[in-house]
Amino acid sequence: MQITEAIAALSLFSGQDVGRTLSKIELAVEGATADRCTPLLHEYHAHHDALAAAGLVKRLAGQVNVVVHALGILLCLPEVLQPGEVIESISLGAGNTGKPFDLETSHRVAEFKFIAWQGGPEAIRQNSLFKDFYYLAEHDSSKSKHLYVLGTEFPLRFLNSRRSLESVLSKNVTFHNEFRAKYPGYQVVRDYYLPRRSQVSIEDVSAMVPGLTNDLMV
Repeated sequence: MQITEAIAALSLFSGQDVGRTLSKIELAVEGATADRCTPLLHEYHAHHDALAAAGLVKRLAGQVNVVVHALGILLCLPEVLQPGEVIESISLGAGNTGKPFDLETSHRVAEFKFIAWQGGPEAIRQNSLFKDFYYLAEHDSSKSKHLYVLGTEFPLRFLNSRRSLESVLSKNVTFHNEFRAKYPGYQVVRDYYLPRRSQVSIEDVSAMVPGLTNDLMV
């Protein structure tokens, strides 16, 4: 089944509002007997193809974040690279790709965080941002270091905050141990960030990727 066919089959079943559609089906099947169920299923497009379509779309949806991340990086490249700058390494996939940064060129190392910040607690996202900042700041290189984000207000607010570092590090034992071996005395996020804020340029790339809206929360 092609993705276009899958979407069409799901649309036939779910309609404009899946909750409302399901409520109508519930009312229709209440009191029905076995011989009445089959025509009702046809009437509401509850076919095996629709179930297979849902399974296909669910599998594809699991890859959407990876695709967004990859496309976001690729679309930023023409905007961030300087004349004559050469890409030496790029990591478009998710997870452990064996490459230390999303992008390394003859001029820079960079990480991309395509997160549509909401301004709430967002602890998991903050933890990930701190880790990226840390590895950029600690990287021993004369190249410029860049952390590209969607809007700088909330990332900078977090990095300047007094959120406990133990909280930030608590979900990653390996990272926790590595950080504490180097910096046992730091207590809050700003303790680490402030002495290194000039080492990593935190830049807004929203204008470069206008397709990334609040509906695409990577």
